[in-house]
Amino acid sequence: MASKAVYSQRDPMLKKRDDFEDILEERRNSSDLRYALRCYAPVVYKGLCPSKAGTLKSMVLQSDQLHYVIHQVCRETGRAVDDVQEEVSSILEEMAHRLQLSTVRFFAFTLSKVFKTLFRSICVNEEGIQRLQQAIQEHPVVLLPSHRSYMDFLLMSYLLYTYDLALPVIAAGMDFMGMKFVGEMLRMSGAFFIRRSFGGDKLYWAVFSEYVKTMLKNGFAPVEFFLEGTRSRTSKSLTPKLGLLNIVMDPFFKGEVFDVSLVPVSISYERILEESLYARELLGVPKPKESTSGLIKARKVLSEDYGSIHVYFGQPVSVRSLAEGRVNRCQFNLIPRHIPKKPSEDIHSFVNDSAYRLVRAQEENMVLKPWVLLASLLLQNQVSGQKRGIALDELTEQAVWLRDLSRQYGAFLHWPEHTPPSEVVSSSLSLHRGLVRISEGRVQLALGQRGPAAPGEPRSAVTPEEELLSQAVIILSCASYRNQALHVFLRPALLASAIHTASSNKKQEVFNSFSFLRNMFSNEFILCPGATVQDFEEACYLLVKTGALQVTQQDVLVTERGHRTLVFLTSMLDPFLQGYQVVCRFLCEEATEALTEKQFIPAVRKFIIKHLLAGRLRYTEVLSSDLQKNSLAALLRLGAVRKIKGAEQGTLKVNTVMVNSLEDTLGGKLPTQKAVIARL
Repeated sequence: MASKAVYSQRDPMLKKRDDFEDILEERRNSSDLRYALRCYAPVVYKGLCPSKAGTLKSMVLQSDQLHYVIHQVCRETGRAVDDVQEEVSSILEEMAHRLQLSTVRFFAFTLSKVFKTLFRSICVNEEGIQRLQQAIQEHPVVLLPSHRSYMDFLLMSYLLYTYDLALPVIAAGMDFMGMKFVGEMLRMSGAFFIRRSFGGDKLYWAVFSEYVKTMLKNGFAPVEFFLEGTRSRTSKSLTPKLGLLNIVMDPFFKGEVFDVSLVPVSISYERILEESLYARELLGVPKPKESTSGLIKARKVLSEDYGSIHVYFGQPVSVRSLAEGRVNRCQFNLIPRHIPKKPSEDIHSFVNDSAYRLVRAQEENMVLKPWVLLASLLLQNQVSGQKRGIALDELTEQAVWLRDLSRQYGAFLHWPEHTPPSEVVSSSLSLHRGLVRISEGRVQLALGQRGPAAPGEPRSAVTPEEELLSQAVIILSCASYRNQALHVFLRPALLASAIHTASSNKKQEVFNSFSFLRNMFSNEFILCPGATVQDFEEACYLLVKTGALQVTQQDVLVTERGHRTLVFLTSMLDPFLQGYQVVCRFLCEEATEALTEKQFIPAVRKFIIKHLLAGRLRYTEVLSSDLQKNSLAALLRLGAVRKIKGAEQGTLKVNTVMVNSLEDTLGGKLPTQKAVIARL
């Protein structure tokens, strides 16, 4: 049996989390070939035999819903039925998985070799696996893993094979299909391919939704997809996409299945394989196309140490119990089931709330490593202008303080209990040595480290802009680790910033300020719709519990010992505040009449680089295109910027007065005016 690691929670108020076991331990001690060729007999839904891919296709092609849409398309376009049916067959051919056990066995063998080379351990909560095994037998199951790396879906299938569970069919983007050989291998290991966007293509949508629903209703295999829709380049959870969630809930709404189990899965990487690739993407270096040769070139990563992975299978969530009292399913009896219908407002709001709840469940079961805390501290220290970095023992003291604080806030922290803190810190710094520099007992981010010039070649001169961008790669890589802890500190940090910007310590003033910031940042972080009051109360509770605040009926007061906590929390949100302010500044100063959405990122990046080089901005992090896109999305949502209809693709119209006042409010120069609040 593999070794157990217990991560204790100090506060009995906090929920107990399961223990982990390292599955690589057994792989290191026994034959990979025997593992790949072992008897594999997973339990399935209601004891059904898994269907052949061909059977699934013919079931989809014969479905009433698809026939209805085919005839509808024929009527609207005047095309012949045979012609449209041929298109349907080719869409299905392009999309469908061809799961083959032989391919799965090949992956099991290869991935065992790769994982043992890359990772020290892959830790899984066995109780979660047992819950999943039970769920698969009772109801159709949908697996919802977090998405931070290309590795995620290979890892998920590998784990389910290891534990003798039914292999999932996985929604994958078309970009993978372009990879010769690898695309087909993925298809044979359970991937089905979907276009990234299919807008108003009614036929494609019908084939896709029918394909997913047929797999789900018949319980042929667990369906797996990423709620966030794409990989997060920043390690923050992304706003959930609702399309697939709508599709998998539909058979329950229409009474075609008794229930559907949704299983959130949290995958935490101690070191992300793509860390510098992501940072470069955020700075505008285009992402390489998925190609097999790229994969082979990536082999050099095999010589690196990526620490450990923790995978936590969360409690299965019953759609039936989520919908109780929220969804009246009678509305679905009024028209035949096979007629497609746009979800009503209450269904849309129910699916949206459920999606946020599931992403929050993913966040809460993310295992944080000590490096996440160190990255947060080093980033704050770097901005505070200490050119020589921070003394190692001082960093250790701060890390222990932050460890205790994060635990009180309910973080799921993996901090080795019986190791001296100085060793925990040193080993974390060593694993991430590409991002930090230690000299004379002082630690700082490895900014300004350039690779050696080739022998006989002079070092080429570097422009200030190039130097800034190479520093930004390091800073954004570190920020992606700090971001892993944001969900733990977010609500207290919003409150700390609200106290900082509010015009007085009156509770109502602070709440208005909190409410404004929370609304402003709701494209940036996972903040459940309509939960402003709960979030405010949770933040007050945590800051009062840890002795940082006193909250009376009328006032919010910072205690003597609370200053340190509040400085840390406001510093955590400051880069985001400054990012939004600088986007507002750009829109007021530089936006032309003809600025389009496509031109926005390159133009704002140029503006930010100019201001950073002139020393007018504190945070290099504001160069992140993710931050810039989110701030534009927030301004569009609040009506401070509009897209002009009928003009050239996505031309933006800026309401300068409103953008100016939002910038001032973000900077604490204006009180959170009732007018703005009312309009938001």
